[in-house]
Amino acid sequence: MAVLAESGSNPDVGLLYDINGLAKDAPHWFDRVMEFVGEYGLLLAMVLLVVWCWWSVRRRGGEDAVSSVAALVWAPLAAGLAVLVNIPIRGFVGRPRPFVDHQGLDVLVPGKTDFSFVSDHATITMALGVGLFVANRRFGVAGIGLALLEGFCRVYMGVHYPTDVVGGFALGTAVALLLSPAAMALLTPLMRAVERSPRAGWIVRSRAARDGGRDGALLPGARHSVENEERDLAA
Repeated sequence: MAVLAESGSNPDVGLLYDINGLAKDAPHWFDRVMEFVGEYGLLLAMVLLVVWCWWSVRRRGGEDAVSSVAALVWAPLAAGLAVLVNIPIRGFVGRPRPFVDHQGLDVLVPGKTDFSFVSDHATITMALGVGLFVANRRFGVAGIGLALLEGFCRVYMGVHYPTDVVGGFALGTAVALLLSPAAMALLTPLMRAVERSPRAGWIVRSRAARDGGRDGALLPGARHSVENEERDLAA
């Protein structure tokens, strides 16, 4: 199934050599940084971004806190599901890593023997980024930006073709968006039940947000009581 032209006229291969060629001209220390960032760093940054978004949502509270937290729970679930979907895709396409068929690449992470299409790293980061966008647009834009950077790093490192990365972006986006309505229908009631729990309610709203919400609910009633008393006195 893996039919890939070895000629440099292939745009996929040409772009691979152009991006990976930057690694040859870069200092050794920079390549080591890119190796860590592309293999582990951006995945860790995505996890921290999800945690930061959750902390911001629960601290702020608001009417959309339950749905936002449900979307944040869905984001890593979507990433994991997308990777599972990718397993049969990889076996069916069977595309070797680019350094197997093409000489002269500067491979920053040697020893990879599995198939190339589609990129797991691109799939995971884009699924997390799109899941973040469903929960919060500001954090989602940042997450999608990190996913795009991850895709660039995978090609720069010489371990994926550009189309491997594009395929990962498409797979992560499709799983996160297409299954989002069903996931939210299941997770939103669950998060609403968690919010009502005395012990686990902090997962959805901080104590300050919950106390503030209760105070805000009492103030209108108190205001009506004062107005009624004033009307009685005037009568």
